[in-house]
Amino acid sequence: MTYPESRRDDVVETLHGHQIADPYRWLEDPDSADTRDWVSRQNEYTQAELAGYSERGWFQTTMSAILARPRAGVPVKKAGWYFVGRNDGTQAQDVIYVADSLDELLSSGRVLIDPNTLSEDGTDSLGSFTVSPDGKYFAYGINESGSDWTTFRLLDIATGTPVDDVVSEAKFSEATWLPDSSAYLYLHYPASGRSEGTETASLGGGRLMLHKVGTSQSEDELVLSFPGQDQYFITPEVSDDDRYLVVHIFEGTDPATRLWVYPISSDGLGEPVKVVDEFVDEIAFVRMSGAQLVLRTDRDASRGRVVLSTLDGEFTDLIPEGESTLQAVRGTADGLATLTLVDAQPVLTLYALDGSGQRVVDVPGGGVVGLNAGPEYDELFIGLSTTTDPTLSYAVSTGSGDVRALPELVRGSGGFTPPRVTVTRRIAPGRDVPYFLITRSDLDFTAPRPTLMWGYGGFRIPVEADYRPGWPAWLAAGGVLVITNLRGGGEYGTEWHDAGRLKNKQNVFDDFIAVAEHLRDTGVTTPEQLAIHGRSNGGLLVGAVITQRPDLFAVALPGVGVLDMLRFHLFTVGAAWASDFGLPDDPEQFEDLLAYSPLHRVSDGTAYPATLVTTGDHDDRVVPLHSHKFIAALQHAQSDPRPVLTRVEVNTGHGFGKPAAMVAAEWADLLAFAAHHVGLVPPEQ
Repeated sequence: MTYPESRRDDVVETLHGHQIADPYRWLEDPDSADTRDWVSRQNEYTQAELAGYSERGWFQTTMSAILARPRAGVPVKKAGWYFVGRNDGTQAQDVIYVADSLDELLSSGRVLIDPNTLSEDGTDSLGSFTVSPDGKYFAYGINESGSDWTTFRLLDIATGTPVDDVVSEAKFSEATWLPDSSAYLYLHYPASGRSEGTETASLGGGRLMLHKVGTSQSEDELVLSFPGQDQYFITPEVSDDDRYLVVHIFEGTDPATRLWVYPISSDGLGEPVKVVDEFVDEIAFVRMSGAQLVLRTDRDASRGRVVLSTLDGEFTDLIPEGESTLQAVRGTADGLATLTLVDAQPVLTLYALDGSGQRVVDVPGGGVVGLNAGPEYDELFIGLSTTTDPTLSYAVSTGSGDVRALPELVRGSGGFTPPRVTVTRRIAPGRDVPYFLITRSDLDFTAPRPTLMWGYGGFRIPVEADYRPGWPAWLAAGGVLVITNLRGGGEYGTEWHDAGRLKNKQNVFDDFIAVAEHLRDTGVTTPEQLAIHGRSNGGLLVGAVITQRPDLFAVALPGVGVLDMLRFHLFTVGAAWASDFGLPDDPEQFEDLLAYSPLHRVSDGTAYPATLVTTGDHDDRVVPLHSHKFIAALQHAQSDPRPVLTRVEVNTGHGFGKPAAMVAAEWADLLAFAAHHVGLVPPEQ
């Protein structure tokens, strides 16, 4: 294939004794005329190629029908109000409804805010929202074009009218209200860090600020910052008894936590009590129990436990470590609710506040969408998903354990009926890597089938048999879906995470390869029928394995991936990922990164799988230069007639808040590309 020209410059650096060529460094400037022209030509080329795929029409129709299904999120109760996000299937963004009772919310509810009115193209989205303790204010964050940058605004909940109050230049935070509802806290970043174009500048340190409602942001009070520590992140929370502002401090994406508490009085915030003041263990505040803090931690417990802590940081067991992996703990009026993973499958359990009275709640679903509860309420809401259904919401009585399914949250059924599927749990031997094998229930395996394999393997994030919009389409077309549980993830606790990060990162790729080989060896599929997909850290996974084992896969779909492992730390929030990747500035960690960096393992004259790289031109988390440089290198190196292409979405970021039509179109192209090159013929063709 004759690809659009990608200029190769003579850029070579000496890094830790290695001569590192970087011919596509000019693509690091996303707003230059040259890069814009390159993106335009690449997009035109990709669309021309996809236009010739007979499978594309079926997937476009099917994905449009899937995204047109009415849907609803998980209800939440705050300050006496009930809220839920709904979409009638025609809207780019979900609409937030409010009611003063659950029955009213289920029957109708009132539109509080419609994010579809925020921008003409539907790319501005609602991030977080919180409610002032007196129930008066609804504080919501707006993210423009998929960016991580957040602007906070207020609504009067009773009337739905806007309040003249705006806070901008926030990131990675929500509005955390003080008990008297007069002010909220947020994480602010200097305005100089904001770019008019696509964000690439390295992000400085955030400052925890206190904003008083009705005043100018310029008058906001600095509560906490760490000058010179650009990778510190601060997450505040007010204790349920209103006595303390509890602050979690993290270094980058490392889960190790410092925990400070500020006494709250009528005079404001007191001096912090440093309950834990070193980065050693993961610690998360849950609620108060008398004068003690209830915490979730992995201290001396790889799979997690719940403890009571004094302000001096002395821990005593409340719910000891078990065989399942503790993911979340919430306070309820009757005590505690825990969400654990048993072999990567969610289990909800209720406890009294002293850890007694354990009761498992029967709420079916393969993946966790949300768990909303509060110490002041005797009901909680949990949302679960399956590979074919986005959200199954339940109301649970924390006293009796009774469960009420809430199908009436969703109005109408839409025009798509997902297929019945069978989910099988399997383990790839040798490396003992668990994975889910999902198939349409009417299919057999008398012959190998086209298969799509998904993975992530990083940052202690668990991967479950949950919903993504493309899964029901692929399954309906007759494809096999495989969801892998790789080292580096959060399915099996701290030790499982540690086994897939830093010097152990290669284990993640070896795990994925082991599953692919097991699928081949057991007759599920063949290398000629196997497509692989992952996003972000999962995009790194896909890039790494096709540069290590290009023979094992027919199709690669790396999305918004971290693909240049020698320069990722120089852009936006990239340096925060050092907890999993390490830093290229360190000579020893540089060697580890160079060994698997997808961009630097691309080898001229190699037969690579058919590859479709996706990114967003306003991705300010994993900046698009990773995808740009990688696909340019692949196009230069490819010796196989199979195409290597890129698809760059305009006015979108890392994926959050993407309008429904864009989601449908992207998935249609990904699945059509995969189907075309693995031989999957949709049923109507």
